[in-house]
Amino acid sequence: MRIILLAASAVLSLSPTIAMAWGGTAHTVIDRAAIEAIPDDGPVFLRKYEDYIGASSLLPDSWRGDSENFSKIEEDPNHGWFREQFTFLKPIPRSRYEFVIALYKQHEKIKDSDPETAARTNVRWTGTLPYAAIEAYDRIVVCMRRIRAANAAGADASVAEQNCAFDVIRLGHYIGDGANPMHDSVSSDGWRGPNPHGYTTERSVHGRFESRFVDGMKLSVADIAPRIGKPGRRNGDMFDAVLAYLDASGDKVGAVFALEKRDGFANFADRDVREMIYERTAAGATMLRDMLCRAWTESASPPAKVEPSPLDFANPRFNPETGSAPD
Repeated sequence: MRIILLAASAVLSLSPTIAMAWGGTAHTVIDRAAIEAIPDDGPVFLRKYEDYIGASSLLPDSWRGDSENFSKIEEDPNHGWFREQFTFLKPIPRSRYEFVIALYKQHEKIKDSDPETAARTNVRWTGTLPYAAIEAYDRIVVCMRRIRAANAAGADASVAEQNCAFDVIRLGHYIGDGANPMHDSVSSDGWRGPNPHGYTTERSVHGRFESRFVDGMKLSVADIAPRIGKPGRRNGDMFDAVLAYLDASGDKVGAVFALEKRDGFANFADRDVREMIYERTAAGATMLRDMLCRAWTESASPPAKVEPSPLDFANPRFNPETGSAPD
């Protein structure tokens, strides 16, 4: 485990300087708190990978460097969900590519009448966070099935466990980002649009909240562990649950800006700001823990048989624009 931990640290130390979501402290705390809150009937094998996952919590941010632009173009949108940008789109498509196509169609529709809005009606200025999260979740279910199969056969499950731990790093990062209201609003880097309350428009507000203040208050797992209740989300649609989770977080963005207006996040003892961070990071850890437990439960059943295949033109939900049927 020490080798894994040192390797993860080395990867992060060599990464280019980029904007870090929540900062390393909060992301690591969220991941560790989630794993430590897994009950004994959950995916307890993840406990042995806690150091690796925690040390690698910022790994998805390292894929967003300007010098690796293929990776950046694909990865950047996965860290945000700017709801104000796609109020025209209801319901939210259950396919990443249907979402992208819908944005493009809206862009084409308004590019002449409203070029300013059209310039931000694209995947970079809307985000794809829920798709990144549910895609990682699906991969975790697959890995967990392989772990169960290896255990049932008395075989070595370590490779499947390591594959799963890597996908937990991805899921943990996206869910951690989603817990931060600044990642669920177009005002992520300063208030945009009508501003009757006089909220700051400075880009630095993002980092001052999620990194400088979190580090200054010395956030720890012990701070949020008591706020994580019993596992939930055993049933229901997981994509819908992710969307609801992001909505609940995004609804708090105005409250974050109101707190900043008081003293610019300069007072690390400010009880209200600390409470916001405790509540939001605990929400992230709870959601991550619940998704991991739900994935473990789901992995106990064989994969559902889908007929016709999502790639079959005969599937009633087949979309020729994407070449597949959505979930």
